[in-house]
Amino acid sequence: QVQLVESGGGLVQPGGSLRLSCAASGTFFSRYVMGWYRQAPGKQRELVAIITSTYTIDYVDFVKGRFTISRDNAKNTVYLQMNSVKPEDTAVYYCNGGTSYTTDYRMNPLWSWGQGTQVTVSS
Repeated sequence: QVQLVESGGGLVQPGGSLRLSCAASGTFFSRYVMGWYRQAPGKQRELVAIITSTYTIDYVDFVKGRFTISRDNAKNTVYLQMNSVKPEDTAVYYCNGGTSYTTDYRMNPLWSWGQGTQVTVSS
């Protein structure tokens, strides 16, 4: 049973930074593509960043140049460094694993969702 635990969210002012973490237990973490998703109120959950098992990285356009995804396989943890945040980045952020993703940024999640971590960008 894979467990995902996201942390690091909070209230941040526009232009500020946050670093999110997601720890995965109960899986061969290093084998999988890992992704960060977010879900804003009233919207569907969307994939915003991925990192493959070979460290290929990709981002959805609206976070490129501002967010950085990384992973530490020894710690079974994936990170999301969020810089220059905007009010529209406000959402609950989740991580999950997958075997592949599509060019329109879709990845079927392998595991049950964690509780997520709330990011609120507001002055």
